[in-house]
Amino acid sequence: MLVDVAIDRALERVADRAQDVQHAYTPGAVPHFDDVAKQPGTSLAFDPLAAAPPPDAYFVTTDERGRDAYTRDGTCRLAEGTLVGPDGRALRGYAADGAPLDALRVDPIDNELGRVQRPRIEADGTLCYDRVAIDPRTGASSDQRVVVGRLALARFPAATRLASINASLIAPPAGVEPHIGRPGDAVFGLLSPGRRATSGIDVDRSLDRLREAYLALDAMHAAYRANDRATSTTMDLLK
Repeated sequence: MLVDVAIDRALERVADRAQDVQHAYTPGAVPHFDDVAKQPGTSLAFDPLAAAPPPDAYFVTTDERGRDAYTRDGTCRLAEGTLVGPDGRALRGYAADGAPLDALRVDPIDNELGRVQRPRIEADGTLCYDRVAIDPRTGASSDQRVVVGRLALARFPAATRLASINASLIAPPAGVEPHIGRPGDAVFGLLSPGRRATSGIDVDRSLDRLREAYLALDAMHAAYRANDRATSTTMDLLK
């Protein structure tokens, strides 16, 4: 029974190590194991709704059960007027000073009439777009900059062990609350618009650790088979 439990744990370790390898190129990915972590950088996204957070900062979102979750993947888009991440869940922020933390949504009338032009995220986390306005007296048109709100950022106390929910979502341990603020405030640096955070997983080290996990599993299987043969031989001798 103890051998079976040990093999099950070894199989789980192989699966966890394989997960790090699979996510090594996922934007904003957080490693399952600290020994394959690297300092994430940024890459060009060529998308005005993409932004990379400053180091050690996370965008605020939710998991599939609606619980608070955090991500470094700022590959955003508008879905029915709401700013969402690549998983389709809203990235949260503040519609105005003093407003509660919530999803950022464009004006519903502008969205319905197709007047949301050139939506973008700026360095201070502002989500805005251009709306064409027509002067009723002259018929002249002009672009109005419409501010939807500002994205929120989260930071956790140093040495906090963050748990991976999936490739890019993380959650803190129970009882650990993040500091929530805005890009460019006294705590957080500015965003990098038009870029996305790269993975925080070192692919070479993760492949090495996966290989070691497989070797450990093979060694355990070999020991199990040797023990089984020895037991069988002993039983034969006792017959």
